[in-house]
Amino acid sequence: MKEYLAQIISESLEQFELEETPEIRIEEPNQPDHGDASSNIAMMMAKPLRNNPRAIAQQLVDGLKYDEKKISAVEIAGPGFINFRFAEKYLFDELSEILEKGEAFGKSETNKGNRVLVEFVSANPTGPLTVGHGRNAVLGDTVSRLLEWTGAEVEREYYFNDAGRQMRVLGESVRARYLELLGKEAEFPEGGYEGEYVREIAQSLVNEKGEGLIEAKDEKPFKEKAEQEIFADISGTLERMKIKMDSYFNEHSLYEEGKIEKTIEKLRELGLAYDKDGAVWFKTTEFGKEKDTVLVKSTGEPTYRLPDIAYHANKLDRGFDLCIDVFGADHIATYPDVLSGIKSLGYDSDKVDVVVYQFVTLVKDGKPFKMSTRKANFVTLDDLMDEVGADVTRFFFLMRSPNTHLEFDIAQAKEAGEKNPVFYLQYAHARISSILRKVEEEYDFSDAAELRLLSHSSEIKLIKTMLKFPDTIANAARLREPHHVITYLNELASAFTSFYHDCRILGEDENLAQARMELAKATQQVLRNGMGILGISAPEQM
Repeated sequence: MKEYLAQIISESLEQFELEETPEIRIEEPNQPDHGDASSNIAMMMAKPLRNNPRAIAQQLVDGLKYDEKKISAVEIAGPGFINFRFAEKYLFDELSEILEKGEAFGKSETNKGNRVLVEFVSANPTGPLTVGHGRNAVLGDTVSRLLEWTGAEVEREYYFNDAGRQMRVLGESVRARYLELLGKEAEFPEGGYEGEYVREIAQSLVNEKGEGLIEAKDEKPFKEKAEQEIFADISGTLERMKIKMDSYFNEHSLYEEGKIEKTIEKLRELGLAYDKDGAVWFKTTEFGKEKDTVLVKSTGEPTYRLPDIAYHANKLDRGFDLCIDVFGADHIATYPDVLSGIKSLGYDSDKVDVVVYQFVTLVKDGKPFKMSTRKANFVTLDDLMDEVGADVTRFFFLMRSPNTHLEFDIAQAKEAGEKNPVFYLQYAHARISSILRKVEEEYDFSDAAELRLLSHSSEIKLIKTMLKFPDTIANAARLREPHHVITYLNELASAFTSFYHDCRILGEDENLAQARMELAKATQQVLRNGMGILGISAPEQM
């Protein structure tokens, strides 16, 4: 409907013969009494036309050509808002379409033809995924689902480095535990990994190799085993959260293929990289920063920015129309340098979009909460899912805007009732299933439903709420903010509760009962579609 309203307004605007017209925005009025949709276009045109916005609004309304089967009334309100009221026939036609489209309702082709790479999680395989990785994982996967619902071809990618210092120390840590298990003396590396999982990896090597690795020349076989075991653990955790990666990209390949050196060479040719104090510097002062930035330390070790510039160039070389990075707030100061780097190399930096999220704190009764864990000084995602369940874990990570700090309330998450926001939606879905089973037991419908019998204000409100779903999905995808879907689903569940309170189904005239049953079916379908996007199960009974 928004597209239709924007179209008829645009056609009416032609009478003004302006060189440039403002963007036509269609919003839902704050007050339901003001109609179903509203535009402030007349006020936006007051300045260029040098005229009273109400007079402009009147002229626009007089020039509107609309289908009365879709729009029942157009009114001017306040300083010049143009308000639209939907025709009942339009509402019933749209309700029929929801029932007809089923699982496809809410999908669009906004991003059809676009190849999108979403890079997220991207934790080096040095240990299990922690709660700190959880928000990243769920946010990245749900943004991917939203983009798929708007027609994009999405690839989920996991970026990692198995050749750096972290992995070397991990290998040395496993080696030390391996030797200890065999009763040999071993020196644990400084800054080594002390989690129980390291001992478990070492034990599996003892089981497989016995004493065969005691004389190993370096940490390589231990590192390789650790990487294999930890990635298997990570994959299992992601699968438990309904996340499946399409590709894995090893940072080390950028070195092997000479992409790192080529990146430095190109930046030197552009006068944007230079040597100083034994290090290689990136001339970020050219892009408005107060100081230049180190690309390669005096030790020869590259900083985060250098391989990431090369990696993003690789992404764009692979032909993606959009590359989305999901980063924690600790990347706020670094990713602009990466964007400056790829732009300098001749790439379109507008094709890279960064979703930055704030960190998560586990709380219980308003206080920091630390669950017991046998895997070192952190809480793993598996620990959290064992505690509250996978559905709840996903949902709670998505409840707030990514750019706000998230307090994950364990007590609320474990609440097994409607006070738990996840269960509130799941109960709504299961409740409708129960209602539909009872209706089918009591009635034997043979003819098509007469949806025009739905005339109660609660029925009309429920239909109108369902019709917001496609725009909600499109908006959440555009903003990369899945929490808008949760806000909408709560509104839909509330509208259904009001409808069911005001309008009984069982015991009613057969025709009215059938119409209301179809309304309930449509509501359940929209709930299920939305919960599917969030990666949350929609149970038939609870």
